[in-house]
Amino acid sequence: MSKLLPYLNADLIEAGCDEAGRGCLAGPVVAAAVILPHDFDNELLNDSKQLTERQRYKLRPIIEEKAIAWAVAEVSNVEIDEINILNASILAMHRALDKLTERPQFVIVDGNKFKKYRDVPHQTIVKGDGKYMSIAAASVLAKTYRDDLMKQLHNEFPDYNWAKNKGYPTVEHRKAIERVGATKYHRMTFQLVDPQLSFDFGE
Repeated sequence: MSKLLPYLNADLIEAGCDEAGRGCLAGPVVAAAVILPHDFDNELLNDSKQLTERQRYKLRPIIEEKAIAWAVAEVSNVEIDEINILNASILAMHRALDKLTERPQFVIVDGNKFKKYRDVPHQTIVKGDGKYMSIAAASVLAKTYRDDLMKQLHNEFPDYNWAKNKGYPTVEHRKAIERVGATKYHRMTFQLVDPQLSFDFGE
């Protein structure tokens, strides 16, 4: 039996939202929205960061099959540079909510920042992906779909090893940027290389 809570509002159609990729140097931010049935239970389900990659991919088809509705959406690195990563993360969650086949009556969101979605009331929950099933499920979908995307982009630009680091600011990733420059998928408003190093994107 899961240690997570099944819902915040027992009498409402409730969607959980979470995103993946906020801290990355490259690629989009990806968000998911999930509406689970009240009787959903899976003892493996947890915050995606607490799960192994294998566990996340094991859970994904279970979530997709059992959910009343689920959706995944993204905001590109170009859009992130235009509106900043916080706004982009919220926009990705709104886009995921837009794609749901069932209209939620309430939205619970991981974190402490969100903008009102249409006329639907919401509640932000710090570390909500470790407290509520629907947010945890959204975190699993967002993470796995984003990882799949970064593995695809790795085939286009293998120098950065996105298949492994998924665009996060590892030493290897930063050194690759320093060595061969940035790609069209990099977030140019982010600190792409170690600030102690000099780097000219015009070279």
